[in-house]
Amino acid sequence: MADWTIDWPAYAPELAPWRTTIEADIETTRQTIARLVPPSRLTVQVRLEPERVIPELGMVGHCYGPEGFTLSVAPRNPRFALALEQGALRRQVAHEAHHCLRNAGPGYGRTLGEAFVSEGLAGHFVHRLYGTPPEPWECAVAEGAAFRRLPDDAALAETGYDHAGWFFGVGGRHPRWLGYTLGYVIVGRWLARAGEVDGPTLVNVEARDVLAAVRSAA
Repeated sequence: MADWTIDWPAYAPELAPWRTTIEADIETTRQTIARLVPPSRLTVQVRLEPERVIPELGMVGHCYGPEGFTLSVAPRNPRFALALEQGALRRQVAHEAHHCLRNAGPGYGRTLGEAFVSEGLAGHFVHRLYGTPPEPWECAVAEGAAFRRLPDDAALAETGYDHAGWFFGVGGRHPRWLGYTLGYVIVGRWLARAGEVDGPTLVNVEARDVLAAVRSAA
């Protein structure tokens, strides 16, 4: 694993039975990504953190910057084994690797609109790599209904937006995962207009260009 380093907990015997599979999935994903965009050096921090995972998967990724991301897993979660078998970990790794690559370029962004675009790009990056359908959080709301909730330009430009509310449904103002769904829809509509873009563009396109294209087509 020349370009990626895996950092394991000093003591986590619960992870031992899964270590070989997790390492293989991370390496497979690294190789798959390298066929689409130039290789990068990343650190993947595997952590036993059952309180952080997506309950439906027993795992979740979190990018902390251009240098790497955390992959939290919960092997005792009753859905973990099946999710792992069905490729969920590879897709989580690809999603977070996209965030790292984007952080090394234009950045994740500070505004609501930029967050929509960054999450949508990561989702479509995974789709490009694996040909998989949207994740549950990327189709949590019907496409038309989600797009009708797209905020106006002033709201999209806000830096003090409620990320937990938009993306996780905290506070009850928005459906759970609406932000991820909106991001996936926005980027999907941009791609429908832009056509087949290359891997670096799918990482580094400016959020304002994606949003402008989608607004003009609305």
